[in-house]
Amino acid sequence: MKNQYFGDVNDYRKYGLLRAITLATDWKLLVAWMLTPDDGGPDGGFRSYLEAPNPWARYDSPLFRGLKALLRSVPQPSVSLIEGSGLLPGASYYSAEVPDTRLERDTWRDGLLRAAKEADLVFLDPDNGVEVPSKPIGRKGSSKYVTWDEIECLWNAGSSLLIYQHFPREPRDPFIQRTAEDLRSRIGADFVEAFLTSHVLFLLAAQDRHVQKFVDNISLLAERWNGQIEVEGLAKKP
Repeated sequence: MKNQYFGDVNDYRKYGLLRAITLATDWKLLVAWMLTPDDGGPDGGFRSYLEAPNPWARYDSPLFRGLKALLRSVPQPSVSLIEGSGLLPGASYYSAEVPDTRLERDTWRDGLLRAAKEADLVFLDPDNGVEVPSKPIGRKGSSKYVTWDEIECLWNAGSSLLIYQHFPREPRDPFIQRTAEDLRSRIGADFVEAFLTSHVLFLLAAQDRHVQKFVDNISLLAERWNGQIEVEGLAKKP
């Protein structure tokens, strides 16, 4: 995540998904921003939706109004704005910037695990998604990915996980199936679900104690965000 993205239309969908899940389940949420420095590029400029309350506000009106007000209150966007806003009720945050070097990344991971001790759900928000072979830890640009080691450590500590994953330039359906199966097999999760937006995939791995409450409320999420967040239906009901 980069501060320059804050409040764009993809962010709106992201926070909407988090709000829909946590408001329905009462799970304690930790948002791990996985911050990297702004790069001055055009990404993050997609905020024209905030000037079109019809139709955008109908998906989550309090969130829509809140993001619009936050962005008007400061000259530069920053994820720190939402931390004190109450728009993610009861959430805590891990805001340390992600380093590229191996030693510093180990220290960053240890901090993440400490921050997640009381969390039911950890949201991992890397720039790109799950690690790829071309960017191993220690290489420049590896900070844009969450590692399998970090995912496995959080899962083994007892947290359910929601992971941001950008779509690569390949057919989406096979990518979704492969990535979900990789997550399932890597951590031994029986329940893995995928949520799709126009540019982003979110993968949820739910601990056994969380599955039923999620299943009971998934239809409400699909109804509220119809046309913006699609539930892939990978998971089977318990």
